[in-house]
Formats: sequence, structure tokens, C-alpha cells
Amino acid sequence: MNRIAGIINLDQEIDNMNELTYFRCTGAVPFAARYRLIDFTISNMINANIDSIAIFARKKYRSLLDHLEQGKAWDLDRQHGGLFILPPDWNDPTDISKGELQHFHNNIDFIHRVQADYIIITGSQHICNIDMQDVLEEHIATKADVTVVYKNVDQLHPEHQFTNKLTLDNNNRVVEIDYEKENTQIYMNMYIMKKTALLNWIELSIEKGYSNLFNDAIIPNLSSLHVHGYEYSGTHAFIHSVESYYRNSMCLLNDDSYDGLFQTEAPILTKLKNEVPATYAKNSFVRRSMVANGCHIHGDVQNSILFRSVKVGEGAKIEDSIIMQRCEIAPDAVLKHVILDKECSISSGQVLIGTKENPFVVAKRQRL
Repeated sequence: MNRIAGIINLDQEIDNMNELTYFRCTGAVPFAARYRLIDFTISNMINANIDSIAIFARKKYRSLLDHLEQGKAWDLDRQHGGLFILPPDWNDPTDISKGELQHFHNNIDFIHRVQADYIIITGSQHICNIDMQDVLEEHIATKADVTVVYKNVDQLHPEHQFTNKLTLDNNNRVVEIDYEKENTQIYMNMYIMKKTALLNWIELSIEKGYSNLFNDAIIPNLSSLHVHGYEYSGTHAFIHSVESYYRNSMCLLNDDSYDGLFQTEAPILTKLKNEVPATYAKNSFVRRSMVANGCHIHGDVQNSILFRSVKVGEGAKIEDSIIMQRCEIAPDAVLKHVILDKECSISSGQVLIGTKENPFVVAKRQRL
């Protein structure tokens, strides 16, 4: 059996979500009432029997550490393999590497020692429920040097201008990777190759002064490498901005989008918190919403997502909004197209209104 190890590279992910990434990296941003963005990537790996996972983190990873702990929620708190959170080592006087290749250089021991034949490298911003073993099988069957994962989207959104796009031949061999605006074949920042090949590419890339392994080493060599495209056809979201975060969160209120991520044989796992079920007062009204455990609802909630332990006062109205963990909404407050980060308090009678394209965002622990 061919074994895979995983690398989740957060180094090149730009924290472009304003208030939501003031205090955390993108991978630690809460999503879908009880998860973090990185939960989807880790769960996909665990579901593919990947039991050695390294996370390359450069900045704002305290919230990530608090969430992941020792990896117990994903059965990664083990003696052999497990979860490794690896910041770069700034103290190596011989280090000439740059950019994300600092992580590969500083943590090369992980790649050398891990018991795996193949390495899959990805990030946290592409939300999906993908069978990584199927990716490996197609990679081996096509005898590719590198296999990249892509999604052929039905509609292009603003965030897609920041992703690479693939052009493929009739055999799904990648012939070009660029930022062509009208191309709908979105590269999902996920690729797999043999461990021995990865080690060779890392060494060569550092020698040549590259800063990005995929962009500087793989893309310029498409003519000499066999780069295969694996098409992912399931539910997908690319989270790059507040607008894309809000829109893709609201999509989860549609059954098809929700079922595509969560109602499959491959579960999405997260850190467990034992809390009582949500309670609904006699005069409360809740419609088409996701409400997590521990919530106390006395007002009206429509088309919204409420994380754990949110309190909604009598007469308060919440519509088309995302309310994160332990927020308190006082009586008669009105929120529409709003994102509240964790532990915010909204006073009685306060009115906050945004738009779909520009939701009103309140940073963590604010009092309004």
C-alpha cells in the first residue's frame, strides 16, 4: 500500500479578511457554526488514512494552536505520526532559502523521516470534501510527475481572480497555468508527488533562489514534467475575502451545498465542546438557520448562522447574518447582513445593517 503524508502550507495564504483575521490566520477563521476552515483540510487527510500531517505556519497562529491542540479531535495525538505545527526556524545562519521554501528547508527533517511514499501539499482556503486516496490512485495510474487538483466552477466570482487557472489537453495533462480571467478551471492549491521527487525539487529550488515551490519550479517546467489534472466535482468554496466568506457561508443554508460537504461517508471533524442543546423560548421564531449547541433564542432568527452559546434577547431580530461563538444580542437589537466575531455584545435597540456585497463586520470582543 502506498502511504501519503500531508503538508498544509499556510505560508502563502494572505490574511485578507479584515476584522476576521486581525487576531488569527485564515485557517483558524470559524466557519459553518462549529468548524474552522482548516478542519476541512485535516479531515480530508484523515479520511484518506493520512496519519502524519505537518502545518507550516508563519504568523498569527495562537488561535490555531488553541483549536488544534495535540490533534485529538482527528485522532492525531499518537506516538507514531500525528500532527506537527511547524513555524520556520529563523536561527539557522546557513539558511539561504526564501519565502515558503524557508518552511521546506527548516522542516526538511519531517519530510525525510515521515513514513510515506507520496506527499500531498495543500492549504486551508479551498473548502471541499475530497477523496485524497482517489487523487493518489489517479496520480499513480497516469504515471504523472505531479498531480494538481482543480474544480471547473459553474460561475466565476471575484475571489477567483486570485487563483491559478488550468488549461488541459484531452488527456487531462496540464499544458498551461495562468490567471486567465474567463477560465473556469480553478486550481485548488493542492498537489501530490513522490516524496523523493519533492526532496529533489526543494533542493533545486533553494539552489536557484526560488521563493515558491509550485509557482517558481513546477509551473515553468510544464513542458518537461507530466503534470496531470485531477478534477474535483463536489461542493467547493474558495475563501479569500469577507465577501466570499459571507457568500459561501450563506450557501450552506441551501440543502445541496450543506449535504455536499457534510452528508457524506467522509465526516468533517472538529474540536469537541460538550454543551447543552440550543434552547428556544416560547415566543422565539427561527427559520432557515443553522443554530449550534448552547444557544438561547428569545427573538427572531432568519437565514442566519449562529455559532455555539449565542444569546438572542427578546424582540431582537437577526436576518442574513453570521453570529460567532458567545455573542450576546440584547433585546430589540436589529442585525441584517452582519458578521459578529466571537464574544461581541450588541446593546438593546442597536441597529446594524450591511449588504450582501459588503456585510457589516464587527471585530472580536467589541461592545456596540
